[in-house]
Amino acid sequence: MSAWLSRALDLSRARGFLGPQPIEVQFTHAEGFAHIWDRVGVGIPRNTLDLGSGGGVPGLALLDIWHSPVTMLDAMEKRTTFLREVLLWDDSPTGGEVITGRAEDVARNPQYLENFELVVARSFAPPAVVAECASRFLEMEGFLIVSEPPEETSSRWNHGVLEHLGLTDVGLFRSTANFRVIKKIAPTPEEFPRSTGIPGKRPLF
Repeated sequence: MSAWLSRALDLSRARGFLGPQPIEVQFTHAEGFAHIWDRVGVGIPRNTLDLGSGGGVPGLALLDIWHSPVTMLDAMEKRTTFLREVLLWDDSPTGGEVITGRAEDVARNPQYLENFELVVARSFAPPAVVAECASRFLEMEGFLIVSEPPEETSSRWNHGVLEHLGLTDVGLFRSTANFRVIKKIAPTPEEFPRSTGIPGKRPLF
């Protein structure tokens, strides 16, 4: 972990954007996303989207590890203001982008439509919402990596709905935590994601 990332995560925790766990523990969890990518991807991802980046984990950590473009999306302006602040520090890596907005809305922006080789989600939303929102961001053959609970079982994910969204469940992988890996194998139907707030209010599974 670089000095820049250590300072950024310390500040994030001080402002209440990260939990109380030691920074080293939170970084280790973020490293798990990179470890899983090494098992399913090829080389460093061309670009990455962090859904619900919040205090910058795993987005800032992956930017620090890979030094390849990472876009951090969050609906709360105070969090995205913080992310932009630390990306302006003199020793910050290049390639970080921050978007303030709801995933359902941003997914309709042609600039981001089916644009990402990798989408990551740490604590963004329940599985149905993660899958629906991530599906249109992913390029064909791209991967979604989701942090899962320690007791995770495959029953959290509905394979039939995933298939309808153009996705397939690659499986559960263990690294610094449990991670679900999902791959985009077909175009996502035009109606997804549904309007803002609907995926959470009326989840697909």
